[in-house]
Amino acid sequence: MKHRLLIALATFAVVSTTASAQEAQSTLAKVQGGNSISIGHRETSVPFSYVDANNQVIGFSQDLCNKIIDAVKAKTSHPDLHVRFVPVTSQNRIPLVQNGTVDLECGVTTNLTSRQNQVAFSDTFFVATTRLLTRKDSGVKDFEDLAGKTVVTNQGTTSERLLRKMNEEKKMNMQIISAKDYGEGRVTLETGRAVAYMMDDVLLAGARSLTARPADWVIVGTPQSSEAYGFMLRKDDPEFKKLVDDVMVRAMKSGDIKAMYSKWFMKPVPPKGINFDFPMSEALEKLYAAPNDKAFD
Repeated sequence: MKHRLLIALATFAVVSTTASAQEAQSTLAKVQGGNSISIGHRETSVPFSYVDANNQVIGFSQDLCNKIIDAVKAKTSHPDLHVRFVPVTSQNRIPLVQNGTVDLECGVTTNLTSRQNQVAFSDTFFVATTRLLTRKDSGVKDFEDLAGKTVVTNQGTTSERLLRKMNEEKKMNMQIISAKDYGEGRVTLETGRAVAYMMDDVLLAGARSLTARPADWVIVGTPQSSEAYGFMLRKDDPEFKKLVDDVMVRAMKSGDIKAMYSKWFMKPVPPKGINFDFPMSEALEKLYAAPNDKAFD
Protein backbone atom coordinates (compact mmCIF):
# COMPACT_ATOMS: atom_id res chain seq x y z
CA MET A 1 0.00 0.00 0.00
CA LYS A 2 2.82 2.38 0.91
CA HIS A 3 4.58 1.50 -2.37
CA ARG A 4 1.43 2.29 -4.36
CA LEU A 5 1.01 5.60 -2.52
CA LEU A 6 4.58 6.62 -3.37
CA ILE A 7 4.01 5.79 -7.04
CA ALA A 8 0.76 7.77 -7.07
CA LEU A 9 2.45 10.79 -5.48
CA ALA A 10 5.34 10.58 -7.92
CA THR A 11 2.95 10.37 -10.87
CA PHE A 12 0.98 13.38 -9.58
CA ALA A 13 4.22 15.35 -9.25
CA VAL A 14 5.21 14.56 -12.83
CA VAL A 15 1.77 15.50 -14.18
CA SER A 16 1.74 18.71 -12.14
CA THR A 17 5.22 19.64 -13.29
CA THR A 18 4.30 18.96 -16.92
CA ALA A 19 1.12 21.03 -16.64
CA SER A 20 3.03 23.92 -15.06
CA ALA A 21 5.64 23.77 -17.79
CA GLN A 22 2.92 23.88 -20.44
CA GLU A 23 1.28 26.86 -18.77
CA ALA A 24 4.64 28.66 -18.59
CA GLN A 25 5.58 27.89 -22.19
CA SER A 26 5.70 31.03 -24.30
CA THR A 27 3.68 31.33 -27.48
CA LEU A 28 6.81 31.48 -29.63
CA ALA A 29 8.19 28.33 -28.00
CA LYS A 30 4.86 26.58 -28.57
CA VAL A 31 4.76 27.71 -32.20
CA GLN A 32 8.37 26.71 -32.81
CA GLY A 33 7.93 23.28 -31.24
CA GLY A 34 4.76 22.49 -33.17
CA ASN A 35 5.59 24.37 -36.40
CA SER A 36 2.05 25.78 -36.24
CA ILE A 37 0.29 28.98 -35.19
CA SER A 38 -3.44 29.32 -34.57
CA ILE A 39 -5.06 32.57 -35.70
CA GLY A 40 -8.51 33.57 -34.50
CA HIS A 41 -10.65 35.30 -37.11
CA ARG A 42 -14.21 36.49 -37.63
CA GLU A 43 -16.44 35.13 -40.36
CA THR A 44 -18.57 38.17 -41.25
CA SER A 45 -16.81 41.28 -39.87
CA VAL A 46 -16.46 43.11 -43.20
CA PRO A 47 -14.00 44.67 -43.98
CA PHE A 48 -11.81 43.67 -41.01
CA SER A 49 -11.94 39.89 -40.86
CA TYR A 50 -14.20 37.65 -42.93
CA VAL A 51 -14.31 34.66 -45.24
CA ASP A 52 -14.45 35.24 -49.00
CA ALA A 53 -16.04 33.15 -51.76
CA ASN A 54 -12.92 30.95 -51.87
CA ASN A 55 -13.14 30.28 -48.12
CA GLN A 56 -10.05 32.42 -47.49
CA VAL A 57 -9.80 34.74 -44.49
CA ILE A 58 -9.38 38.32 -45.72
CA GLY A 59 -9.74 41.89 -44.47
CA PHE A 60 -7.92 44.84 -42.94
CA SER A 61 -7.24 42.97 -39.69
CA GLN A 62 -5.99 39.93 -41.58
CA ASP A 63 -3.63 41.94 -43.80
CA LEU A 64 -2.00 43.32 -40.66
CA CYS A 65 -2.05 39.88 -39.06
CA ASN A 66 -0.25 38.42 -42.09
CA LYS A 67 2.69 40.74 -41.38
CA ILE A 68 2.83 39.36 -37.84
CA ILE A 69 2.73 35.79 -39.16
CA ASP A 70 5.69 36.59 -41.43
CA ALA A 71 7.60 37.94 -38.42
CA VAL A 72 6.82 34.77 -36.45
CA LYS A 73 8.12 32.65 -39.33
CA ALA A 74 11.39 34.61 -39.30
CA LYS A 75 11.70 34.54 -35.51
CA THR A 76 11.12 30.79 -35.24
CA SER A 77 13.10 29.93 -38.41
CA HIS A 78 10.02 28.19 -39.80
CA PRO A 79 9.37 29.62 -43.29
CA ASP A 80 6.94 26.75 -43.85
CA LEU A 81 5.00 27.50 -40.66
CA HIS A 82 1.51 26.01 -40.73
CA VAL A 83 -1.19 28.62 -40.11
CA ARG A 84 -4.40 27.24 -38.64
CA PHE A 85 -7.40 29.54 -38.87
CA VAL A 86 -9.95 29.30 -36.06
CA PRO A 87 -13.31 31.11 -36.42
CA VAL A 88 -14.27 32.97 -33.25
CA THR A 89 -17.33 34.84 -32.01
CA SER A 90 -17.93 37.60 -29.47
CA GLN A 91 -18.85 34.91 -26.94
CA ASN A 92 -15.92 32.47 -27.28
CA ARG A 93 -12.97 34.63 -28.44
CA ILE A 94 -11.55 35.31 -24.96
CA PRO A 95 -11.80 31.71 -23.65
CA LEU A 96 -10.17 30.39 -26.85
CA VAL A 97 -7.21 32.71 -26.36
CA GLN A 98 -6.97 31.85 -22.67
CA ASN A 99 -6.96 28.08 -23.18
CA GLY A 100 -4.42 28.16 -26.01
CA THR A 101 -6.74 27.16 -28.84
CA VAL A 102 -5.97 30.55 -30.42
CA ASP A 103 -2.46 32.04 -30.26
CA LEU A 104 -3.42 35.41 -31.72
CA GLU A 105 -6.93 36.75 -32.29
CA CYS A 106 -6.93 39.04 -35.33
CA GLY A 107 -10.50 40.32 -35.43
CA VAL A 108 -12.36 43.35 -34.12
CA THR A 109 -12.04 43.13 -30.34
CA THR A 110 -12.21 46.26 -28.20
CA ASN A 111 -9.42 46.73 -25.67
CA LEU A 112 -11.24 47.13 -22.34
CA THR A 113 -9.63 47.50 -18.94
CA SER A 114 -11.91 44.73 -17.64
CA ARG A 115 -10.74 42.36 -20.39
CA GLN A 116 -7.09 42.96 -19.52
CA ASN A 117 -7.63 40.76 -16.45
CA GLN A 118 -8.16 37.84 -18.84
CA VAL A 119 -6.00 38.51 -21.91
CA ALA A 120 -3.36 40.89 -23.24
CA PHE A 121 -3.87 43.33 -26.11
CA SER A 122 -1.58 44.48 -28.88
CA ASP A 123 -1.20 48.12 -29.81
CA THR A 124 -4.46 49.59 -31.07
CA PHE A 125 -4.93 49.43 -34.83
CA PHE A 126 -8.37 51.05 -35.23
CA VAL A 127 -10.68 53.46 -33.42
CA ALA A 128 -14.45 53.26 -33.91
CA THR A 129 -17.57 54.78 -32.30
CA THR A 130 -20.85 53.04 -31.43
CA ARG A 131 -23.88 54.25 -33.42
CA LEU A 132 -27.00 52.91 -35.17
CA LEU A 133 -27.82 51.45 -38.58
CA THR A 134 -31.42 51.93 -39.65
CA ARG A 135 -33.60 52.40 -42.73
CA LYS A 136 -33.63 55.95 -44.07
CA ASP A 137 -37.41 56.06 -43.61
CA SER A 138 -37.52 54.46 -40.15
CA GLY A 139 -37.88 57.73 -38.28
CA VAL A 140 -34.91 56.85 -36.07
CA LYS A 141 -32.45 59.73 -35.91
CA ASP A 142 -30.88 59.17 -32.50
CA PHE A 143 -30.99 56.83 -29.53
CA GLU A 144 -33.99 58.49 -27.87
CA ASP A 145 -36.07 57.46 -30.89
CA LEU A 146 -35.62 53.80 -29.90
CA ALA A 147 -38.02 54.02 -26.94
CA GLY A 148 -40.56 51.20 -27.14
CA LYS A 149 -38.90 49.69 -30.21
CA THR A 150 -36.92 46.53 -30.96
CA VAL A 151 -33.17 46.93 -31.39
CA VAL A 152 -30.51 44.37 -32.31
CA THR A 153 -26.88 44.30 -31.20
CA ASN A 154 -24.20 41.62 -30.89
CA GLN A 155 -24.02 39.41 -27.82
CA GLY A 156 -21.02 39.91 -25.55
CA THR A 157 -20.04 43.31 -26.97
CA THR A 158 -19.58 46.80 -25.57
CA SER A 159 -22.66 47.86 -27.54
CA GLU A 160 -24.84 45.29 -25.79
CA ARG A 161 -23.64 46.46 -22.39
CA LEU A 162 -24.26 50.12 -23.24
CA LEU A 163 -27.66 49.46 -24.77
CA ARG A 164 -28.92 47.46 -21.81
CA LYS A 165 -27.62 50.08 -19.38
CA MET A 166 -29.36 52.84 -21.37
CA ASN A 167 -32.59 50.85 -21.45
CA GLU A 168 -32.56 50.34 -17.70
CA GLU A 169 -31.47 53.82 -16.63
CA LYS A 170 -33.71 55.75 -19.03
CA LYS A 171 -36.70 53.37 -18.80
CA MET A 172 -36.92 53.21 -22.60
CA ASN A 173 -38.81 49.89 -22.76
CA MET A 174 -36.71 48.68 -25.70
CA GLN A 175 -36.81 45.06 -26.78
CA ILE A 176 -33.16 44.05 -27.26
CA ILE A 177 -32.16 41.16 -29.51
CA SER A 178 -28.64 39.81 -28.98
CA ALA A 179 -27.29 38.40 -32.25
CA LYS A 180 -24.50 35.84 -32.27
CA ASP A 181 -22.54 37.70 -34.99
CA TYR A 182 -22.72 40.43 -37.63
CA GLY A 183 -24.35 38.18 -40.17
CA GLU A 184 -27.24 37.37 -37.83
CA GLY A 185 -27.49 41.01 -36.72
CA ARG A 186 -27.76 42.23 -40.32
CA VAL A 187 -30.43 39.66 -41.21
CA THR A 188 -32.42 40.56 -38.08
CA LEU A 189 -32.38 44.20 -39.13
CA GLU A 190 -32.95 43.67 -42.85
CA THR A 191 -35.96 41.39 -42.31
CA GLY A 192 -37.66 43.96 -40.09
CA ARG A 193 -37.38 42.13 -36.78
CA ALA A 194 -35.55 45.18 -35.41
CA VAL A 195 -35.79 48.85 -36.32
CA ALA A 196 -32.10 49.57 -35.69
CA TYR A 197 -28.77 47.82 -35.23
CA MET A 198 -26.34 49.20 -32.63
CA MET A 199 -22.66 48.43 -33.12
CA ASP A 200 -19.39 50.14 -34.06
CA ASP A 201 -19.91 52.58 -36.92
CA VAL A 202 -17.36 51.02 -39.25
CA LEU A 203 -18.84 47.54 -38.74
CA LEU A 204 -22.30 48.92 -39.40
CA ALA A 205 -20.93 50.27 -42.67
CA GLY A 206 -19.81 46.72 -43.41
CA ALA A 207 -23.23 45.31 -42.57
CA ARG A 208 -24.86 47.94 -44.80
CA SER A 209 -22.65 46.93 -47.72
CA LEU A 210 -24.03 43.37 -47.49
CA THR A 211 -27.71 44.32 -47.56
CA ALA A 212 -29.77 43.84 -50.72
CA ARG A 213 -30.08 47.62 -51.17
CA PRO A 214 -27.28 49.46 -49.31
CA ALA A 215 -28.66 52.86 -50.38
CA ASP A 216 -31.78 52.23 -48.25
CA TRP A 217 -29.79 52.30 -45.02
CA VAL A 218 -28.12 55.07 -43.02
CA ILE A 219 -25.83 55.27 -39.97
CA VAL A 220 -27.18 57.70 -37.36
CA GLY A 221 -27.04 58.60 -33.70
CA THR A 222 -24.79 60.36 -31.22
CA PRO A 223 -21.72 58.15 -30.58
CA GLN A 224 -22.10 56.34 -27.26
CA SER A 225 -18.47 55.26 -26.91
CA SER A 226 -15.11 55.12 -28.64
CA GLU A 227 -13.71 51.65 -29.28
CA ALA A 228 -9.98 50.84 -29.45
CA TYR A 229 -9.46 47.66 -31.49
CA GLY A 230 -6.48 45.47 -30.67
CA PHE A 231 -5.37 41.90 -31.33
CA MET A 232 -5.72 39.55 -28.35
CA LEU A 233 -3.00 37.25 -27.05
CA ARG A 234 -2.39 35.37 -23.83
CA LYS A 235 -1.37 37.28 -20.74
CA ASP A 236 2.15 37.28 -19.30
CA ASP A 237 3.94 36.61 -22.59
CA PRO A 238 6.07 39.75 -23.08
CA GLU A 239 8.25 38.21 -25.80
CA PHE A 240 5.31 37.49 -28.10
CA LYS A 241 3.58 40.80 -27.32
CA LYS A 242 6.77 42.68 -28.21
CA LEU A 243 7.01 40.89 -31.55
CA VAL A 244 3.36 41.68 -32.33
CA ASP A 245 3.64 45.32 -31.26
CA ASP A 246 6.92 45.85 -33.12
CA VAL A 247 5.32 44.68 -36.37
CA MET A 248 2.33 46.94 -35.87
CA VAL A 249 4.44 49.98 -35.00
CA ARG A 250 6.56 49.47 -38.12
CA ALA A 251 3.43 49.30 -40.25
CA MET A 252 2.10 52.50 -38.69
CA LYS A 253 5.34 54.47 -38.75
CA SER A 254 6.25 53.43 -42.30
CA GLY A 255 2.86 54.33 -43.71
CA ASP A 256 2.12 50.75 -44.77
CA ILE A 257 -1.02 50.71 -42.66
CA LYS A 258 -2.39 53.76 -44.49
CA ALA A 259 -2.09 51.91 -47.79
CA MET A 260 -3.91 48.97 -46.19
CA TYR A 261 -6.58 51.35 -44.89
CA SER A 262 -7.09 52.82 -48.36
CA LYS A 263 -7.42 49.31 -49.80
CA TRP A 264 -10.19 48.26 -47.40
CA PHE A 265 -12.04 51.48 -46.59
CA MET A 266 -11.66 53.73 -49.64
CA LYS A 267 -11.89 51.24 -52.52
CA PRO A 268 -14.38 48.55 -53.58
CA VAL A 269 -14.05 45.38 -51.47
CA PRO A 270 -15.42 41.84 -51.73
CA PRO A 271 -17.94 40.32 -51.76
CA LYS A 272 -20.08 42.97 -53.48
CA GLY A 273 -17.39 45.35 -54.69
CA ILE A 274 -18.82 48.22 -52.64
CA ASN A 275 -16.66 51.16 -51.57
CA PHE A 276 -17.11 51.96 -47.88
CA ASP A 277 -15.96 55.54 -48.52
CA PHE A 278 -14.93 55.72 -44.86
CA PRO A 279 -12.12 58.33 -44.58
CA MET A 280 -9.55 57.94 -41.85
CA SER A 281 -10.55 59.85 -38.72
CA GLU A 282 -8.39 62.40 -36.94
CA ALA A 283 -8.24 60.06 -33.92
CA LEU A 284 -6.82 57.29 -36.09
CA GLU A 285 -4.29 59.62 -37.71
CA LYS A 286 -3.04 60.56 -34.22
CA LEU A 287 -2.92 56.92 -33.14
CA TYR A 288 -0.75 55.89 -36.10
CA ALA A 289 1.63 58.77 -35.33
CA ALA A 290 1.96 57.64 -31.70
CA PRO A 291 1.04 53.92 -31.36
CA ASN A 292 -0.05 52.62 -27.96
CA ASP A 293 -2.05 49.83 -26.34
CA LYS A 294 -4.21 51.95 -24.02
CA ALA A 295 -7.85 51.08 -23.39
CA PHE A 296 -10.40 53.91 -23.63
CA ASP A 297 -12.21 52.91 -20.44
